[in-house]
Amino acid sequence: MKLAYQTDDGIGTRANLGVIVLETDETLEHEFRQLVKGDGIALYVSRIPMVPEVRPDTLAQMETALPTAAGLLPTALDFDAIGFGCTSASSVIGSDRVADIVAATCSGAQVTDPLAAIIAAGRALDAQRLGFVTPYVADVSARMRHNLELAGFEIASFGSFEEGNDRVVARITPASIVAAVEAVSAKAPCDAIVVSCTNLRCLGIIAEAERKTGVPVITSNQALAWHMLTLAGVEGARPGLGRLFA
Repeated sequence: MKLAYQTDDGIGTRANLGVIVLETDETLEHEFRQLVKGDGIALYVSRIPMVPEVRPDTLAQMETALPTAAGLLPTALDFDAIGFGCTSASSVIGSDRVADIVAATCSGAQVTDPLAAIIAAGRALDAQRLGFVTPYVADVSARMRHNLELAGFEIASFGSFEEGNDRVVARITPASIVAAVEAVSAKAPCDAIVVSCTNLRCLGIIAEAERKTGVPVITSNQALAWHMLTLAGVEGARPGLGRLFA
């Protein structure tokens, strides 16, 4: 017996979003489910190979794997926005290069990454002096700082967990992240505090950290989700996700 059926426009009637997540990342997908949820918003995820050791050379290796990872997103869809989910790799490869590679595979989609999204978020919040928290080893943090400074921001205060293993980064406690934000905030006046890395569990502490420091807190996953939704034309406040979403 052949059954009759009807078709509709699918899940993403407001926006189809794609995100490329590192093989080693344990946090981004969990946080994105909360950040981009909403009627008519569809989220699709692909993975890209990455070893646990976060160094400039291992980050640069993802450039060659990006076309394959982007190509594993559903080809039947017209994506509104696609994000490459790695802040440090975006600093090494370059946001423009990331966008070119992904757009060549997923034509028509707007492309962003956490570095580009943090820059856009800082400008949207009229921030000039940034406090900056990372989990990275020194040379990776230095590249990220350099890119933010090239974008016109002043790094007023900086601190890092100096952890090179991404598996360990995923297990840094939210309480430790709050303490780090407070410590960086106390060192010098700043307009906003950036917490870099998609694998840090930041979403649950943004409101608390903003309350304790009195300034906006911008995290990699929060900024990436905000920028993707903005590029896709999805508007509206999202309470509890920080001043960026207010």
